[in-house]
Amino acid sequence: MSKPKLATVWLDGCSGCHMSALDMDERWIELASLVDLVYGPLVDTKEFPENVDIVLVEGAVSSEEDLEKIQKIRKQTKTLVSLGDCAVTSNVPSMRNRFPVPVVENRSYRETAQLNQQVPREVVPRLLPKARPVHEFVKVDVFVPGCPPSADTIYYVLTELLAGRMPDLTNLTRFGA
Repeated sequence: MSKPKLATVWLDGCSGCHMSALDMDERWIELASLVDLVYGPLVDTKEFPENVDIVLVEGAVSSEEDLEKIQKIRKQTKTLVSLGDCAVTSNVPSMRNRFPVPVVENRSYRETAQLNQQVPREVVPRLLPKARPVHEFVKVDVFVPGCPPSADTIYYVLTELLAGRMPDLTNLTRFGA
């Protein structure tokens, strides 16, 4: 029988949740015997695969590219986990929400630039009007707050899901820690 497929996704966030996952250190060796890591920032796969069992999603949905990505991922995933405060609440990426997108772009690409003072329209994804948490766009099965959640918390979530149980995070993590 094949092992469950695990993927990780990085939307609009700082990669702190992925760094925390890397802090699981030797526990990744144990997890490697239980799952196939099929997609993520540290995996060379370019296209998100079909029939993924568990996906850890870091970051808010802030751009058209993020939105397309999370909708595709949801369709191809059994259990979607919002990992970290940015995915759960849109946390730091939402700090831009009180400003219209043209104001954000002008500040980022014109006012603070020394050279080539123009808003890019190619390569850089178009921003959505607001940065929003993942669950406002797709169904989320598990919410894991923390900025970032600890390696122990991430390991617990994965092992509980792999055992067929819904993780109880009541006393394990909180927002901002």
